[in-house]
Amino acid sequence: MNIRTIIVDDEPLARERIQTLLKSEQDFELVAQCVNGADGLEQIRRLQPDLVFLDIQMPGMDGFELVKELGREKGPSPLVIFVTAYDQHAIKAFEVHALDYLLKPFKQTRFLETLARVRQQVAERQTTRLPPQWLALLEQAPTQRERISRIAVRVGDRTLFVKTSEIDSIEAAGNYVVLQVGKENHVVRETLTALEASLDPHQFIRISRSALVNIDQIKELQPMFKGDHAVILRNGKQLTMTRGLREVQELLKFS
Repeated sequence: MNIRTIIVDDEPLARERIQTLLKSEQDFELVAQCVNGADGLEQIRRLQPDLVFLDIQMPGMDGFELVKELGREKGPSPLVIFVTAYDQHAIKAFEVHALDYLLKPFKQTRFLETLARVRQQVAERQTTRLPPQWLALLEQAPTQRERISRIAVRVGDRTLFVKTSEIDSIEAAGNYVVLQVGKENHVVRETLTALEASLDPHQFIRISRSALVNIDQIKELQPMFKGDHAVILRNGKQLTMTRGLREVQELLKFS
């Protein structure tokens, strides 16, 4: 199956760069190139692509406005890869559920990493169409993952290695996670579920669909309205806990 792709970018060199890199990937089919957001929205509606490479800053309708318009429509939306020269948009890109974020000028190796994520996401969408009994067998298949003790994070041109024991909390941001380490936040290209499977379950606990916390950093649990509770960390951060109180207390080995 070809992954039907559209490029929406007002810069000719940027469109040419993506087109050139896609040519060697036989499972990607470039079906349209658009020079602005309005044209991109029209072509996405007409062609129903699987993937959109989308610039953020464009005259008229920008990339975020285009995604907002797509969110109002019925039916599945295409996967979105934001492509921009400005890294200050990264967190907002994750908040609107972009699959990935390419910072211009990007290298071929980084582009190929993005395509690998696209293939994985497309495969997962196809997997959900399998018969229920097949999915049940897949869920029961045993998996073994090596527990990690540190995570590589990019800080400018440097790569830092953060010890997992030093992480206070981990919050989901689309297909990325934000690690809080003391007063610093680090964005890592990984889903919360995938990262959780690699962490020591005796060190980190899932308190909601979007957050993991380091057990050693939990100071107290406070009741909130409607039976919910808040997790208060030693650094003062407060996170809402949607998991059952009794279950969490047992995991924390409370009496």
